[in-house]
Amino acid sequence: MGVIVMMIGGLSIILILGMVNFVLLLFQMASGLRWIKAPFGVHRKTGIAFFIIASVHGLLGFMAG
Repeated sequence: MGVIVMMIGGLSIILILGMVNFVLLLFQMASGLRWIKAPFGVHRKTGIAFFIIASVHGLLGFMAG
């Protein structure tokens, strides 16, 4: 069985999700440490998005490996 590589604009979806996760992680750290002033609701919603995108990223990485 061959490996299916999903691409968007020449970049792997796994790579794109990894970059999005990194940006969300930086935002979570910066807002949690109060380097960036963000309302708790925004911090909470980005945390949920981080969890969902990280789960999809991990699942796709597991399936591609």
